Amino acid sequence: MSDASGQTKQPVTLEPNYDEAFGLTAEEVRAFLLKHPEFFNQNPDILERLVIPHEEKGAISLVERQSEQLRKKVRQLNFKLNQLIGVAKQNEKIYRVYTDLNVELLRCKSVSEIQYKLETVLQERLDLHSVVLQLFKGPHAMQELQRRLVIEKRFKDSTFFFGRLSQHERQVIFGEETAESVALILLGDNRDMGILAIGSNDASHFTPDMDTLLLKQLQEVLNITMPDLLGY
Repeated sequence: MSDASGQTKQPVTLEPNYDEAFGLTAEEVRAFLLKHPEFFNQNPDILERLVIPHEEKGAISLVERQSEQLRKKVRQLNFKLNQLIGVAKQNEKIYRVYTDLNVELLRCKSVSEIQYKLETVLQERLDLHSVVLQLFKGPHAMQELQRRLVIEKRFKDSTFFFGRLSQHERQVIFGEETAESVALILLGDNRDMGILAIGSNDASHFTPDMDTLLLKQLQEVLNITMPDLLGY
């Protein structure tokens, strides 16, 4: 490219030792450009002559390098945006499932009907593997010793537990059902009604840092509907 004088402009190559040649350090050049970001706008001829080494393409212009970096950032942002949209859609699906489930539970007339609703909705609509309702009273109640051990170990500070169980605990709560990771919900206003146990085939599905908002609502609905059905 030629300037107004008709002389051909030679590209300015950034040499490793330019600081020694011009009496400037890399830090001083960097500080100046950061302090004056409009420098290349005011001196476009310099911008056109700059050449930046590139590992794959050899020497490229600064504008081309900036454009490439911008395109890369746009691709990264689009990827993150798509991830967020996917998470939002999944959260909306889960919210709708729990909302529908709570309404159906309020209409149940027996504990066996509640168990059936919990199983069909959570297994079929959320692809969870195991749903078990372990009661503390009644003909099929959990043994007293087992109940105490589970409560003392898993419900010290909360009425929820998320994570993995020992083999013995899985056997006690889920029987032969698979439960690589679980969500346990202690039921009853006085913690005396039972445990809703939900198991997943995925060992990382239920983790200790999970949010309890939707399961808290499910717990409250069960605490309202089940006492009368159990004769509490």
